[in-house]
Amino acid sequence: MRIPAHAVCTAIRDDIVSGVFEPGGRLTEEVLARRYGVSRVPVREALRTLESEGFVTTRRHAGACVAEPTEQEAADLLELRMLLEPLAASRAARRRSEGHLKVLRGLVRLGQERARQGQGEDLRALGSWFHETLAQASASPGLITLLTQMRHKVAWMYAVQAPARPAECWAEHGAIVDAVARGDAERAKVLTALHADRTTGSYRLRVRTSQPAVNTGSRSH
Repeated sequence: MRIPAHAVCTAIRDDIVSGVFEPGGRLTEEVLARRYGVSRVPVREALRTLESEGFVTTRRHAGACVAEPTEQEAADLLELRMLLEPLAASRAARRRSEGHLKVLRGLVRLGQERARQGQGEDLRALGSWFHETLAQASASPGLITLLTQMRHKVAWMYAVQAPARPAECWAEHGAIVDAVARGDAERAKVLTALHADRTTGSYRLRVRTSQPAVNTGSRSH
């Protein structure tokens, strides 16, 4: 059975994000085909997709390599997050379904419960699920794609520290959901922007970058 290129793409991307393939490292079709048990055709297609997403670059005489983002590119990524997440929340307030609301409210309840219990690893996963669901509720395919790619890149470039006050973080999530439920697009946008701004200080660069440091605009909690 032929494994589709998108599955190979996901596998390679996951290995890049997790650090199996380091920035600057070569990605040869033959080695990747053996690693994932596929032919070179889906590997070639996957590398083209990953190049369009910014995870892979093609170098003369070297072929495909893991990209080496600059610190400016990393800083730009957080700035994009500050723009796109509030936009998604605003659209979610106008377009969300009852199913989306049910999932979001359930996640807030679980997050608040885990915050009281101090279960940090659960909170990390629940937070990712919350923001992914909020994006899906925007019912905007292009925006959802951009946010998904952004989340992959953030996970690759940054280590995210647990919030110092997780209960407050989940209270903010709850307020965003309340605004989305009321259809208050402007308040949902403002609350999400404030939440994104407050959590920016928890992001710490972890990939090797190829340019000097720049001001990322990070703020502490």
